Amino acid sequence: MNDHYEDIINLPHPVSKNHPQMPMASRAAQFAPFAALTGYGEAINETVKENEEMFMQGAEEEEEIQ
Repeated sequence: MNDHYEDIINLPHPVSKNHPQMPMASRAAQFAPFAALTGYGEAINETVKENEEMFMQGAEEEEEIQ
């Protein structure tokens, strides 16, 4: 199975003479999560706010009836 890579498996990792290595923090940033759905979190928060307001109005109306 590893026969395909026997010629390169023990070679040292190549290091560029022209480009400096990227700092670890920058490398990690490449794989950091991102907001694929821009504005989705804001839309959820707005919906929560609206529902809370409707819930509070319903609770106030219920108190008035009693």
